[in-house]
Amino acid sequence: MKRKDKKQLCRIVVSALLLALISAIEKIWSFPFSLKAFGFDLLPLLAYLIPYIPVGYAVLFKAARNIAHGQVFDENFLMSIATVGAFATGEYAEAVFVMLFYQVGELFEHIAVGKSRNAIKSLLSIRADTAYIEKEDGELYEVECEEISVGDIITVKAGGRIPLDGVIVEGKSALNTVALTGESLPREVNVGDEALSGCVNEGGMLKIRVTKPFSESTVSRILALVENSAENKSKSEDFITRFARIYTPAVVIGAALLAILPPVFIGVGDASVWREWVMRAMTFLVISCPCALVISVPLSYFGGIGSASRRGILIKGSNYLDALSRCDTVVFDKTGTLTEGVFKVTEVSATAGETEKSILSIASAAEKYSTHPIAGAIRKYCEENGIEESGSLRDIEEISGFGVKAGCDGGILLVGNTRMMRDNGINTPEILGGAAVFIAFNEKYLGHILLADLPKANARESVEKMKKIGIKNAIMLSGDRKSEAEYVASTLSLDSYRAELLPGDKVSSLEDVIKGSSGLVAYVGDGINDAPVLARADVGIAMGALGSDAAIEAADIVLMDDNLDKISDAILLSRRTRRIVMQNIVFALGVKAAALILGALGLVGLGVAIFADVGVAVIAILNSMRNLKQ
Repeated sequence: MKRKDKKQLCRIVVSALLLALISAIEKIWSFPFSLKAFGFDLLPLLAYLIPYIPVGYAVLFKAARNIAHGQVFDENFLMSIATVGAFATGEYAEAVFVMLFYQVGELFEHIAVGKSRNAIKSLLSIRADTAYIEKEDGELYEVECEEISVGDIITVKAGGRIPLDGVIVEGKSALNTVALTGESLPREVNVGDEALSGCVNEGGMLKIRVTKPFSESTVSRILALVENSAENKSKSEDFITRFARIYTPAVVIGAALLAILPPVFIGVGDASVWREWVMRAMTFLVISCPCALVISVPLSYFGGIGSASRRGILIKGSNYLDALSRCDTVVFDKTGTLTEGVFKVTEVSATAGETEKSILSIASAAEKYSTHPIAGAIRKYCEENGIEESGSLRDIEEISGFGVKAGCDGGILLVGNTRMMRDNGINTPEILGGAAVFIAFNEKYLGHILLADLPKANARESVEKMKKIGIKNAIMLSGDRKSEAEYVASTLSLDSYRAELLPGDKVSSLEDVIKGSSGLVAYVGDGINDAPVLARADVGIAMGALGSDAAIEAADIVLMDDNLDKISDAILLSRRTRRIVMQNIVFALGVKAAALILGALGLVGLGVAIFADVGVAVIAILNSMRNLKQ
């Protein structure tokens, strides 16, 4: 509990004790003497002002200040009018009681909001504000991170938190990335690997060359994103804000009419009639205070965003969290999202007279000077399996989009795709399930190597989990060949797919999906080459965006690692948050509507009014706080 909250609690306790004492004196012994002025006994009024002032002066001051600034109709104004009106009609104890319980509700709100903010502010612990730099004398000096420039070498001790993004130039270790990704498994790193701010060095000492200034480091961008998330309000929050602007002045006018019109028609000169209807109006005002909605709805979304952040799911605003809850279609990019994003050799086939080893050694020699990812995958496979290059090649020519052509032992060696073989009059078998590299010598087909960008280990289970939680359509958009896309789609049991799409084609394809969907559509991509599609989707989700500037900029929701299960986690969290919000709205409006009608008819007094205000607010806040414990 903060110091401010402790002071408020002390005022509440003091006020409650004084109220109990004065009420007991009045009922048991009555006041020992009277202090009359203007025909009224002022002693009870002055007595009850003693417990009223500790809890009421701040509300009265805020109401007066807001009125001076043109902000008339808020909860401070309502409570001030209600309690002052109760004092004016002689209901002194009720006036103090109403203000006392209002302050109890305010205290409860501050504690709840504080817990919600602490859930997010705890992320600040992942940022180190200082770093160590080794001077010429070999000593380590601690300096502010803002003073460190790109290119400087910083030293991170074992157990220390990496303060800035960089590349390891000395040392090896295991980095704990749980603060960024939510995953507890450490990541092994060595010289040349990237080291991101916010990670904890769990091994030996590391020396890191800084690649980004402190303000642009991964952890700084994450914290800025989370702290600014409150600026983007959901439709529910916007509704409550607009509702309160219309609702509050309406109930004040309604209370004024309730206090004036009935006595005018029933008995203008009867003081008891005026007193009765003024009390009904005061009850009406207490009941009508909209703080239960104004507090609980933003608190629910704030708690949801904080809970998601602890899991490595960064949500840029409650509007995106709300929109995700209404998605029934998820569209995926293929490469790097559903698949590993790297080619691997999955099959080697050789014709009679050749062996798998000979096919690989020839292909490795031909692909030696190629920079294509497929060439790199073949060379890596050969290195891992101890297969050396064979053949003396000359006049090596890499034909872009086709393959490699070279002279070899008095003949022509071709290593490439179907189009290269077809253009040279060589028949090849139809290969499905990946990208095939064919090998031919002197127009004779020797064999092929099949490579594939394999689906991620948990991709199928993750898609099935989405279907179980109510996602109707799981669709893939890919720029790869139809055969490769079909293989991935069938392996993962996707509902449909589109292949051989250019970046512009992806946007138009997504448009078609949106038009045919009954709900909202989320798009999941890597956040770099999918930026236009992420921006067009109802909800853009960047996958595996740890350290990616483009991902954080383009997407509405950022998953800090490659775990596909977090998509389902985010959807379930968004639905839970929306469900809590709707529960609070229906409950608060229902209770208040019933209490307002009963209060206007004089069937309930200030006791029920207090429950309809403070009690409903407390229950709604308790319900909202369930989101903080997920």
